[in-house]
Amino acid sequence: MARKKIRIQLDDGEGGKYSLSVEGNVTREKIIKVFELMDLLDMEKVEGEANLNSVGSKIWNLVENKFSFGDFTSSELLGAYEDEFNEPVKLSVISTYLSRFTDRGALERKRSSREWQYRKMTIKH
Repeated sequence: MARKKIRIQLDDGEGGKYSLSVEGNVTREKIIKVFELMDLLDMEKVEGEANLNSVGSKIWNLVENKFSFGDFTSSELLGAYEDEFNEPVKLSVISTYLSRFTDRGALERKRSSREWQYRKMTIKH
């Protein structure tokens, strides 16, 4: 059996960069623990003052507060963004950030008949 190797790199947006390599017998449980560690790093920021000075942080704030328990589309998120922050944003910008969050493992994505459906990932113990 080939040895598995997973490398995760994070940038906290405040100049901090994190790099983690997992090699060998990589199991689902071990990866879940890595994501729990990542959540702990995020919790420290969330417990402080909410930092909503970038489009990405505003989008993630909406995902966590309005769409954390169900499927949503980029169009639905666009409407919520414009209602919540009273500022225009292009659908392509919303889609780009949702794609990035999906690539990072924070969201899961599935294709519906006309557009992508997103759902916030939850860690199950």
